[in-house]
Amino acid sequence: MNRISKEDLYKEHQPDVIRKRLNTTVKSQNISDAILGSIDGCVTTFAVVSGAFGAGFSSTVALVLGFANLFADGFSMAVSNFESIKAQREYIEDIIHNEEEHINRIPEGEREEIRQIFRNKGFEGAILEEIVNTISSNQKLWIETMLTEEHGVHKASANPWKSALVTFLAFLAAGSIPLLPLFYAEWEIEQQFITSAILAGMVFFSIGMLKSILFRKPPLFSGLSTLLNGSMAAGLAYLTGYFLREAFGILLV
Repeated sequence: MNRISKEDLYKEHQPDVIRKRLNTTVKSQNISDAILGSIDGCVTTFAVVSGAFGAGFSSTVALVLGFANLFADGFSMAVSNFESIKAQREYIEDIIHNEEEHINRIPEGEREEIRQIFRNKGFEGAILEEIVNTISSNQKLWIETMLTEEHGVHKASANPWKSALVTFLAFLAAGSIPLLPLFYAEWEIEQQFITSAILAGMVFFSIGMLKSILFRKPPLFSGLSTLLNGSMAAGLAYLTGYFLREAFGILLV
């Protein structure tokens, strides 16, 4: 893990730097959407390729199945991500509405909630009452405090449309790579499959490495971990296709 130097930490914690950082509006990030979409896209299409080759299907069949799954699963995943984030937003909006109503109808009860929350943090006496008075004097601050302290949620959330688009595009970009060798009809089917496996492995490893850089994790371990997970999914698909071929007596094409 990469450690920030003490000098850089000192610079980041100067009063003016802290003030500027805290006054900057927090923007939602879509890194997790891109990583999830990329991994799932590559796993999905290479699993289809592996299963098709394991079952003895031709590269043309594998190509058709791969692209069909690429667009269908990519769209499905994007829609699922959209609905999930939209539901989270609606949940937060419902909490805000309820807290506004409670503050307007029973302000003393809500003040008591603030008091007990900060008493549990170790504040007592005049300091505790000053905190209660400060928070309850600003309704926006009051509601945001209740969101984080009572309900454990934050008002800021991702844009569902943007998250869905990032997920879909990442899914298509990474998922199309294992299908590229299938376009070379002059290659032997084994050569197509091996090349597809190599490309898929490179995608898995690269995503893991990128994830390690973004989140300051050991790059080699993260790359190998993602590669292992993707390989296990592909291996399972290949074995499933192979055993079903043997069970139903499917002839090699």
